[in-house]
Amino acid sequence: MDREKLEERLRELPIVQYEFFETRDLTFTQRVREVCRLECPMYGKSWACPPAVGTVEECRERCLEYPQGLLIVTMAEVPDIADLEATLATRGSHEEVTRQVHAAMREQGSEVYVLSTEACAICPECAYPGGPCRHPELMYPCVESHGILVTELAEGFGIGFQAGGNIVTWFSLLLYR
Repeated sequence: MDREKLEERLRELPIVQYEFFETRDLTFTQRVREVCRLECPMYGKSWACPPAVGTVEECRERCLEYPQGLLIVTMAEVPDIADLEATLATRGSHEEVTRQVHAAMREQGSEVYVLSTEACAICPECAYPGGPCRHPELMYPCVESHGILVTELAEGFGIGFQAGGNIVTWFSLLLYR
């Protein structure tokens, strides 16, 4: 992959920060998965979420098949950070940026495994568990579904998880080979 060419493309997008890393530096933990199980209403309801994505160890093995990674960060401002509906409405813009970065990496011949935000929202109702994913080529599993401690990765690059005020911070990981 021509990293310089990719970085030119990244600078054209509304990305606040991006960082390249080695996937062996990712921290996988059952604690993150436990938060999914206990607090996320999508647990057990989507192909992008646990338990459909596999165990944390299976996710770890899958991710480590891709030695390199790219962390991208976007931010959006909302009138009231406590308004979950308004906050989640900004997710679509981040997902579009993620899709553009994914396409740019594929154009350069990289095989890419993408992890992004929250649960997949492509279909009004997920086929899980009764049928296969209708759009596996478009569905990006959630970073946290894999047990990845994304806050630790971000903080290692000086990226705060909470920017303060009414700013929403979104992360995606694009793992590649």
